[in-house]
Amino acid sequence: MGTIFLERKFSPLDILVKNFFQAEQEEFTPPTNRIINHPVDIYEDKNGLYFDIACTGLTKKQVKVDIEEDILRVSYTKNDKDEEKDTHVYHSGIAKRSFNLGYKIARRFDLSKIEGSMKDGLLKLFIPLTPESKPKTVSIK
Repeated sequence: MGTIFLERKFSPLDILVKNFFQAEQEEFTPPTNRIINHPVDIYEDKNGLYFDIACTGLTKKQVKVDIEEDILRVSYTKNDKDEEKDTHVYHSGIAKRSFNLGYKIARRFDLSKIEGSMKDGLLKLFIPLTPESKPKTVSIK
């Protein structure tokens, strides 16, 4: 921390503010926003766009998939009543955290024809390409 010379009259607030702005960077740890990344695979091929979203321990009724214009939103909200209060948990390795994932989907994909399935804790979504965006061959005259 910086040294404050007390030859002049400083109020305690002056000393506090001066020490705060002259402090070494190592003395303060910057606040961190802990962002928990939900396990998602997103990939594309010649047929369309694929999402594989981990939903371990969840049923398909608990996961919500919404489409708002060009936004795909997949969410799950954990309820406190999901856990039984008379159960003693020794170890909880499967995190059933709430998540709210939103993706802006390009217009070349047809969100009106989205397909979804859920098996073994993995939500699979498929968004096909629009017919106009598929590759075409043009003959030259």
